[in-house]
Amino acid sequence: MIVGVPRLYSAMYDGIQKRAESRGWLVALAFRATLGLSTWLRRRMGMHVGKRLFGLLHRPLAPRLRMLACGGAPLDPELAWKLEGLGWRLAIGYGLTETSPLLSMNLPGSAKLDTVGRPAAGVRLRIRGPCTTAEDTPPRRGATCSASSPGEILAKGPNVFKGYLHLPEQTRAAFTCDGWFRTGDLGYLDDDGFLHITGRLKHLIVTEGGENITPDEVEAVHNAQPVIKEFALLQQDGRLVALIVPDVGEFRRLALGEIDAAVHEVVRKITKTLPSYQRISDYAITREPLPRTRLDKLQRHLLPGIYDRVKAGKAAPEIGYAGSMSAAEMSGEDQALLEHPVAQQVWEWLSRRYQDQRLTPDLSPQLDLGVDSLEWLNLTLEIQKLTGVTLKDEAIARIDTLRDLLREVMEAPGTEAGTSQLSPLDTPEQVLGEQLQRWLKPRGPGLSAVFWVLYAVNRTVMRIVFRLQIKGLDRLPRHGQLLFAPNHLSLLDSFVLGAALDWRMIRSTYWAGWTGIAFANPGARLFSRLSQVVPIDPEQGVLSSLAWGAAVLERGHSLVWFPEGRRSPDGKLQPLRPGIGILLEHFSVPVVPVSIQGTFEALPRGKKWPRFKKITVEFGTALEPQALDNEGVGDTISERIVNALHNQLAKLCRGSGGARLDQEQPLGLSANSLCTNRKIF
Repeated sequence: MIVGVPRLYSAMYDGIQKRAESRGWLVALAFRATLGLSTWLRRRMGMHVGKRLFGLLHRPLAPRLRMLACGGAPLDPELAWKLEGLGWRLAIGYGLTETSPLLSMNLPGSAKLDTVGRPAAGVRLRIRGPCTTAEDTPPRRGATCSASSPGEILAKGPNVFKGYLHLPEQTRAAFTCDGWFRTGDLGYLDDDGFLHITGRLKHLIVTEGGENITPDEVEAVHNAQPVIKEFALLQQDGRLVALIVPDVGEFRRLALGEIDAAVHEVVRKITKTLPSYQRISDYAITREPLPRTRLDKLQRHLLPGIYDRVKAGKAAPEIGYAGSMSAAEMSGEDQALLEHPVAQQVWEWLSRRYQDQRLTPDLSPQLDLGVDSLEWLNLTLEIQKLTGVTLKDEAIARIDTLRDLLREVMEAPGTEAGTSQLSPLDTPEQVLGEQLQRWLKPRGPGLSAVFWVLYAVNRTVMRIVFRLQIKGLDRLPRHGQLLFAPNHLSLLDSFVLGAALDWRMIRSTYWAGWTGIAFANPGARLFSRLSQVVPIDPEQGVLSSLAWGAAVLERGHSLVWFPEGRRSPDGKLQPLRPGIGILLEHFSVPVVPVSIQGTFEALPRGKKWPRFKKITVEFGTALEPQALDNEGVGDTISERIVNALHNQLAKLCRGSGGARLDQEQPLGLSANSLCTNRKIF
């Protein structure tokens, strides 16, 4: 038997579900189908078949575990049915410290898992509803009040305390005049005598129109959405507002793109289904988990301050080590993680690495810290140097939060010994395997003819519609391979640069393209094959992403590589990622900075349709990696190359009319290479 709070069982189920999904789509499909059947049989027919259907789960996990008892906070009924579907019997209790502690119990085998059961032996419950006349008076004589009407739950019984020691005023307020204990909880009794909890009396929100709103009801509707991890309702300046914590794992899995836009769409749809007095007028999105007690109850008195801070765009106050969340603030699960010496070592290093941000275990490396596929290379090399642990690509693909990162480091081979048992891969061929031949295979005559037509159409559209102006084309060498490093403002950038290059040059040029767009569907994959685009995929890990660039350069082709790693959110040049520095360190290929101006105004992030603005492309002078190494600042060759290239690209953007930068390229952490000669990995 396990006795725990809802958060324990939620984490338990999530762990089982993730384990099933990690074993492939077929296993995940079988798990969902079997659980659905088992839950339906339990819910509709009263049949307990989960223990047999999920025997492979029970035997290694806890073969003698038969009952899960839950209390301390409301348990989501859907989660309760899933736990029963998996083969466990569920018991749900309700009570307070003042009632020693049980008032009611929903015993195993109940068909009403959305309740907290019937009153315990010797306990009497009463609902103090709208027919009461005042705070301390019994119901009016002759008044009728249905037991199913929501109201405050009152209790009497031998387990109810006598009062608070030496606190007569608080004791008097805790009881009605006829001796019933006021629980402060809201609920009702159904026709079968089962108690339903609807919220806390002190959390009840009374609108300016006189409507009573129980936050739990509104929160449950929003929390049912996959993209919302936490939702808290509160009242600010007479308005209903909310704090929303998005589920970053769902955003990655569903490839929804921008978080703000997706959350806005979900809230808009839910709002249409709610009564007008329950609709929020504003909300704030935060990545930090909402404050909770150890029993997983929201600390609602802290929510207004958090809401005001998030709306004002202010960072959380720094608490603990180097701005990160302290261990004392974390859940028991996260505290247990940090007890492992390697996980603690990585957490402290992350706190130093991102000291300008408040780190919590729920933060997403991708969405909150801006870690893309190339930045992962830097992080994994530093983690290897720090701990001796090597994270493989499949491990990185499973990481949605910093908590997941700590788990992967802790469970990686070689963690206990302090040295990695994994051998680094030596060549792009070993990393990419059969994919290499598919996407680097030269175009035949037929595909070349089709690509020439696409090239001509794109060039014509860009010159006529966007009045494309090309500068510095005469600065490019006439022969030999080049690595083009353009700034990245818009989805139009690749089309604009493709129109600026002449036919002789573009025929032998390959492009690094994000799989989420360039390979999202059959049509996009065909276009990418014609245009010689190689897949850069954060989901597949850092090794394969960087291996594509190495494979192209190793074969003597030119390469277009957007060194910022992602589109600029504000039209300004962003810090360059370390990947291009690592490539140039090991391939002595001239790099050409390219300034693209006007595409941000024509098609900024979040817009579906372009505006017809003038676009300019200017090619800089081809630069040798050795010259960049001599010119730049940093601890390693790749850092010095990235630093110098950023300064050259910034200078070119300023000369082309781009935004002026206040700082030079900031130095990142050292990415000590595992490479020798021309081997990248």
